[in-house]
Amino acid sequence: MCHNEKMRKNKIIFDAKKTFDEFKPDLDSSLQNTSKVAEVREITSPANVVSEDKKINVSTDEELTEKSERIHPVINTEIFQMIDEYVKTLSISKEGITPISVDEIASRIARFYETIRKVVDWKEDNVLRRGAIVRILKRLLFTKVSRLSINKKVNPDDLAEVVTKELIRGGHLPNNEVPREKIPVVAMSIAKYLFFFDAISSSSLFKDNIKKQANFTTFLFEIAACEVEEILANPVKEYVLLETMTRIMEDLIKIIPSDGISSQEKRNQVFIACCRTLYDLDDAFIIYRLLEIEHPDWRNPKSEILSKRYEQIVTFWQTSDMILNHPQARNFKRACAQLKPIFTLLNDFLEEQKGNLSETLTNVENEDKFEEILGKIYDKRFLTLKRRLFRLGVFSTLSVFLSNWVTFFIVEVPLAKLFYEGFNLFTAFIDFLIPTAVMFVLVIIIRPPAKTNRRKVLEAVNSIVYQYGKKRYFEIRINKKSHSILKGTMMLLYLFMTWLVFTITAATFYFAGLPITSVVFDTFTIALTVFAAVIIRTRSKELSIDEKTTIHEFVLDMISVPIAKVGSFIAAKWKEYNVVEILFNYLVESPFVAIVDAIEEWSQFLKDRKAELH
Repeated sequence: MCHNEKMRKNKIIFDAKKTFDEFKPDLDSSLQNTSKVAEVREITSPANVVSEDKKINVSTDEELTEKSERIHPVINTEIFQMIDEYVKTLSISKEGITPISVDEIASRIARFYETIRKVVDWKEDNVLRRGAIVRILKRLLFTKVSRLSINKKVNPDDLAEVVTKELIRGGHLPNNEVPREKIPVVAMSIAKYLFFFDAISSSSLFKDNIKKQANFTTFLFEIAACEVEEILANPVKEYVLLETMTRIMEDLIKIIPSDGISSQEKRNQVFIACCRTLYDLDDAFIIYRLLEIEHPDWRNPKSEILSKRYEQIVTFWQTSDMILNHPQARNFKRACAQLKPIFTLLNDFLEEQKGNLSETLTNVENEDKFEEILGKIYDKRFLTLKRRLFRLGVFSTLSVFLSNWVTFFIVEVPLAKLFYEGFNLFTAFIDFLIPTAVMFVLVIIIRPPAKTNRRKVLEAVNSIVYQYGKKRYFEIRINKKSHSILKGTMMLLYLFMTWLVFTITAATFYFAGLPITSVVFDTFTIALTVFAAVIIRTRSKELSIDEKTTIHEFVLDMISVPIAKVGSFIAAKWKEYNVVEILFNYLVESPFVAIVDAIEEWSQFLKDRKAELH
């Protein structure tokens, strides 16, 4: 930072502090005047541009006082509130606890199994823990939800303890850190969903539709997993960042015309876009958070309104597709993606401050020190980016490879014999090699951001964190006119590219001598592989502040996006009908868990006998 620039910023900070100090004595006497409060916000934020239609929600004098006291003369109000809430919440959570402990030997074995499950399930890192919760709940409640033993009573307290210990044993939660006091809270949460599972059997909506009932049951498992994870993991940092990013983006996104969508609709879409861009969160988490926002008592409703809550979650399930797949969703996501690098670094900053919460605000107030800290954080994330992307690519490739083995022996070979065809060593080699090679090539061509990106990102963070930062607004035009002829031409070109890529892929397998049934299977496997690679390439942009596209990226998008779209559809169906996952859940995981339990009991028995020696 040059000397003149630094002096200019210091002058702005000094003037802002001086103005705030002069105005503060009159603040208490003017709380009833809404327009005066608006003037306070303008004075304490010299560069803040407030639109004419900006509404200030004022409910009580106490709320006004609290808000006015939380204005910081240097730091952006939203960022100041984020830091304040983060520090306070974590400070409270550090009170005395009784930690849950599991045996380390059994834990190592369980973690090895979870590594295998990561390959089988083909899930993103952010849903691995929730996926484990869903698996555990499905396994433990199999007889209940399948109606094999409808009269069997399930104890929520026992269920909560088993779920918690298995998550710790599998490495999804830290050992000796999760408070035992959380188990009763988890039990109350599970009891609510047990009521919902019982209500399904008497619901007329699912009476004659087994598939709809199965889908809703799966939905309940996923929502329950989100709630259990929230209780046990206590994601304070993630929640305050999502809330802050949502409020900031809600202010920066301008809808044209202003009444194009309702304010509630806009708020929901901004929140959904922030979830998808900042943490790549899945639909189940988003739906759960929307439920919590709409019903603040969702975690612990009164027993007399459980039936009402059941009706509400059924309605929410039926309408969730319309909320998640809003016509303007992609535009909101594109706008929020511009701020992802900023909040990615703020995420790492808050994580780094965990051990020294008292210094968090001080470090942000000192701009030079804050920039130095952010620079180190950027360098650290930059160095690990390539390794993380490669690891993600390896697990995705292994998952596709394993799935290909299953289809090869269970589907491809029997069908080939049925049509009097077969495999030789060469065709079997091609069957497994090409999808793996495609993934490998698509991963190794990923490049990290350029060196100039570092300065741009740090400047962008400052523009959000400090009051004098220059705002960058985003417009979303609801009734944007489009040329039907041009749009139709582009759609035809898109469909042609999809057909061309699939044709070339299928022809490659066909001329390699694979049976026609395997040509079909392997072509769709390639679509899955390309979809996974496109997701990985998107992850590589987490630090890129510009949307510049090179020529080779443009050409690669022309080839990969059409086939990845098909792969996205197949992946969704694969998760719904993942035979391998079902086999692992009930034929492999159940006996494996029993073995691990036995090892843990034996280890504890030996420790007890050893303690008797004196």
